[in-house]
Amino acid sequence: MKTTIGTDIIEVNRIKDAFENVKFAHTVFTDKEIAYCESKKSAKYQHYAARFAAKEACFKAISKYLQDKYSISWKNVEILNDDNGRPYINFIDIDIQCVDIDVSLSHLKEYAIASVFFMGE
Repeated sequence: MKTTIGTDIIEVNRIKDAFENVKFAHTVFTDKEIAYCESKKSAKYQHYAARFAAKEACFKAISKYLQDKYSISWKNVEILNDDNGRPYINFIDIDIQCVDIDVSLSHLKEYAIASVFFMGE
């Protein structure tokens, strides 16, 4: 087994500006992610940014397990929250041999950061 990590940080305003492109949200985020972030009202872009950073961190953590970087897309990685509010990663339509994966998100008004710890076979 091999443990890999990925970390990403992003400016919240970069994500907010990306929403000027009407297709951005539905290209990068799943319907469940959009519903969650939109429910956060005044802090919704912070939550979008944290999920964007988590997807990037996940790509970094699992990159050595992929045939090539084009074998995964934004919507293959979904960042959800469990009943206790703890974030987790749901893989969609992609087979990743995963023993364990953990994600940590944090955000402020200007920045969002995420780390992903992946244990693969």
